[in-house]
Amino acid sequence: QVQLVESGGSLVQAGGSLRLSCIPSGLTVSMFNMAWFRQAPGKEREFAASINWSGGTTDYADSVKGRFTISRDNAKNTVYLQMNSLKPEDTAVYYCAAGIRTAVLSRTRHGYVYWGQGTQVTVSS
Repeated sequence: QVQLVESGGSLVQAGGSLRLSCIPSGLTVSMFNMAWFRQAPGKEREFAASINWSGGTTDYADSVKGRFTISRDNAKNTVYLQMNSLKPEDTAVYYCAAGIRTAVLSRTRHGYVYWGQGTQVTVSS
C-alpha cells in the first residue's frame, strides 16, 4: 500500500522560510514524477511545483517561481519543497503527489496517482 507523508508545515511570519518533506512508503521516488500542490481555504487545489523522475527537470507555478525550490534525495527516498520569502497568500494545505513518469510534467491533479494527507502552512502578515 502506497502512502505519502508530508511534514514541515508550520506558522511562519511573512518573509520567512520553511522546508516541507514528503516521505513515501511503498513507492520509490526515483521511479515517479513528484509534485507539490496546495489548497487554500475556499479555493481549488492548485499546482505549485513538480520534478521529474530523474530530477533533471522541474516546473513551477508562476506564483511561486523564484521563491520555492523542489528537490529530491533518492538515497533518502524523500522529496522536498524549500519555500523562501513566504507571503500570506502562500497560506494553504500543501500536498505531495506522485505520478507515473512521463516525459512532460503535469500541472493538473489528473497527472498524479498517489496523494498525501497534507501539511498546513500558515503565513502571518
